[in-house]
Amino acid sequence: MKPGDPGGWDAREQKNTRGTRLSKLSLVDDTFLRLESRRQPLHIGMLMLFEPPADAPPDFAAKLAEKLRQSTLAVPPFNQRLERRRGMHYWVEDDDFDLAHHFVHMSLPKPGRIRELLSVVSRVHSVHLDRAYPLWRLYLIEGLEDGRIAVYLKIHHSVVDGVGGIRMLMASMSKNMAESVLMRPPWEIGATKQKMQAMPVPVPMVESFNALKLMAREGLNSAMPVIRRVRETLREHRKGNSDIALAGEAPRCVLNSKVSATRRFAAQQYSTARMRAVGKAAGGTLNDVVLAMCGGALRRYLISLNQLPEKPLIAGVPISIRRDDTMSGNEVAFTIAHLATNLEDPVERLQAIKRCMDKNKERLLDFSPAQVMAYAAMMLMPGALGMLLDRSGSSTLGSVVVSHVPGPREDIYWQGARLAGLYPASLLFDGLALNITVISRHDYVDFGVIACRKSVPQVQRLLDYLEDELVALENAVLGRNP
Repeated sequence: MKPGDPGGWDAREQKNTRGTRLSKLSLVDDTFLRLESRRQPLHIGMLMLFEPPADAPPDFAAKLAEKLRQSTLAVPPFNQRLERRRGMHYWVEDDDFDLAHHFVHMSLPKPGRIRELLSVVSRVHSVHLDRAYPLWRLYLIEGLEDGRIAVYLKIHHSVVDGVGGIRMLMASMSKNMAESVLMRPPWEIGATKQKMQAMPVPVPMVESFNALKLMAREGLNSAMPVIRRVRETLREHRKGNSDIALAGEAPRCVLNSKVSATRRFAAQQYSTARMRAVGKAAGGTLNDVVLAMCGGALRRYLISLNQLPEKPLIAGVPISIRRDDTMSGNEVAFTIAHLATNLEDPVERLQAIKRCMDKNKERLLDFSPAQVMAYAAMMLMPGALGMLLDRSGSSTLGSVVVSHVPGPREDIYWQGARLAGLYPASLLFDGLALNITVISRHDYVDFGVIACRKSVPQVQRLLDYLEDELVALENAVLGRNP
């Protein structure tokens, strides 16, 4: 990667004593490494399901694995490992790159159900990446009873962010089945990070740093509209506007527990057509339906544990303010939304969430990216200070993170196999023991749910509850009989 290219590799470079070029990590990426602990691995993951071609031989996966093992060329960041000097982290090219450490071919235990697949992914996602090597690993998994194959990739968030990871994966695939067979694997393609990406979880310190950098570029005059907008928002909230949600007002529940070192991953897909039909009938967007499904599912889940708070759960929601539907922009920031879990009626819940999200978009739409990030950081700070000073009482910064990322809009192939599922696994922190990340494709909306196995028990129930909520919304807004 050339100096100045967008990414986690700072343009400030130097040579070590052996002549190998060192690239200093940015402050944000260095923060991810310093925040990592035994209980908090800070890598992100992606589970992909593929359907082999109809004429594929029985040993399709084995032949694919052998082909991939021949791809021993790796480019940045896949051939870069960490080196620490005088307390600072640098990327250095690994002169002894070992693909066998990074690529794993395995088979599921019988009977090869999705249950066994998710169990395997849960275990491997819980394990830290070895810092003596480049920080990524890819698993090719066969043995699914329906003949599909799975690929699970995990990579440290200091190496690549979620959007950059999806772009990299899509760059290794093709809309043409035959062409896809000739595509290079991800580690021969490389990946880039956005210059100022949204965090996968709301971290006030890092969000504030990003905002300050951008605001410094635009000048102080750019800050005044942001300050006025923050004051207006807080004034509206004090007057009792229920469509405004604030960080620091989330009711404490099991989702705000201290995390253990183990993870539970659950994944499911739901028809895009079904969800869009609900949104259209209710006057909302696909994202409104996603949030309503999550709110309803979490309400059912907490009721089953006898832990539903009276106040609504608060979600950190990364939103895009791009003016189009492309995947290439980076105008993204965290906003705060309530999930209306205090409402029993699914339509009332959807409408309440829609009003809250519309209010958020209204406040951000005329802002520049720097102003959006500054506004988001300033809205996070009161809740963060309350937590820091232990003045939060029965409330906490937030309940859950719900991210919605656009995926491919048409069929796409990898090594001749059709992509049939794209399920992300994000990060967990103390106080945020559950993360729901959603990728919407042309035919399905894929939900990836990651939770602390100890703090959030039986999180796989959420998959059934998400379906229950979608059915309840269909019955209510489309007039279907239950």
